[in-house]
Amino acid sequence: MDTSSIKLGADKNGLGSVAIADEVVEMIASLAASEVKGVTAMVGNITNELMSKVGVKNLTKGTKVDVLDNMVTLDLSVRLEYGYSIPETCRKVQEKVKNAIETMTGLQVADVNIRIASVSFPEKAK
Repeated sequence: MDTSSIKLGADKNGLGSVAIADEVVEMIASLAASEVKGVTAMVGNITNELMSKVGVKNLTKGTKVDVLDNMVTLDLSVRLEYGYSIPETCRKVQEKVKNAIETMTGLQVADVNIRIASVSFPEKAK
């Protein structure tokens, strides 16, 4: 697990500094993306997928964050539900993730790149 963090600088009142772990930004992005209608799951690498099958939850799977000079670039891998517009759903994910990160951390989001890893099909009614 990456232990890097983002330093936000000293408080104007001289109370100290704030550092946000990269995993926190990844978790915010993952949760925000998962809330968008049409997104069925975040999709991680093969290790994450195998671990989730045995019950180990990884709330940051499918997300990668890069920070340079307090500008955040995110890469998300998602599974979409069949029948939803890919461009419209991705735009909603980008907006939701950008707003969540900027509101909760004060960082500026430069890019939210989305990779559609798969499409899930509804199960037939029995």
